[in-house]
Amino acid sequence: MTFVPTPIVDEDNNAREIVDTTKRAKKFNKDGTEKAKPRVLISIIMGIIAVAWLFPLLGLLITSLRPRADVEATGWWTAILNPFQQNWTFEPFAQAWTALDAGTTFWNSVAVTIPATILPVMIAAMAAYAFTFFQFPGKEAYFAIILALMVVPIQIAVIPILQLFVWFGNTTGIQIIGQYPAAWIVHATFAMPLAIYILRNYMQTLPNSLIEAARVDGASHFQIFWRLIVPMSVPALASFAIFQFLWVWNDFFVAYLFIQSGPNQVLTQGLYTLLGQYGQGWQRVAAGSFITLVVPLVIFFALQRFFVRGLTAGSVK
Repeated sequence: MTFVPTPIVDEDNNAREIVDTTKRAKKFNKDGTEKAKPRVLISIIMGIIAVAWLFPLLGLLITSLRPRADVEATGWWTAILNPFQQNWTFEPFAQAWTALDAGTTFWNSVAVTIPATILPVMIAAMAAYAFTFFQFPGKEAYFAIILALMVVPIQIAVIPILQLFVWFGNTTGIQIIGQYPAAWIVHATFAMPLAIYILRNYMQTLPNSLIEAARVDGASHFQIFWRLIVPMSVPALASFAIFQFLWVWNDFFVAYLFIQSGPNQVLTQGLYTLLGQYGQGWQRVAAGSFITLVVPLVIFFALQRFFVRGLTAGSVK
């Protein structure tokens, strides 16, 4: 036998209406959708994972704020147990700032990271537009090859790329190794497959009727791309730009091989020099790591509203 809820009369605000008691017990959002039930277990698990990720970072922070004698005498966790009897100091940060030559290495990192982020995003957006809205022979095969390139690690291609850059320098007299363009080319090349994949999946969710209407009105592909596709793809573009920016900013491998030491070295290379020949400067490395974290944190929190939207769009049609 099916249970039918008994309607009652709601006289709030001097208005009489029939209200379903089952619906009255439910809570709704402002847009009319029903509020989801809290998932306590999931929240607890995610909280544990977050704490586990932050635990090493906490140790790094405490180490960077303690005198060297205290760091060498006791572990960083002892400072948590007795925080008011510690000799906290910002001297490691001052030493790291000076030793990093932050005024130079910071702008070197900016000069490497911004072009190495913009180039793959814009080129991949054009390629994703072609894979989504163009029809040409072998389209799916070409896209499959691009996906296969995602599994190729950069370490495999290092020696051929170095040989290519050396050959180019000897042939043209233009030395690329040790200059910013070397890092731009390497970072942009290896970021392209993932960027094309993410942006193509996102563009497939865009309404085709809008594109067809633009074509009927006489819009060219150039106009459609810049006036329709790019504005509508901002979440996907921003999400990948965050990934690429963080990857390039925190990179040491490519900078060490292709920019090398010298006037163009970036912050991560400066962190390596803080360690010292015998590893005695690891406390300054802890402080310098937090100095290099400032810009990525600002970028992430400024664009985080696009992050999940851009990555999840296209995953479900």
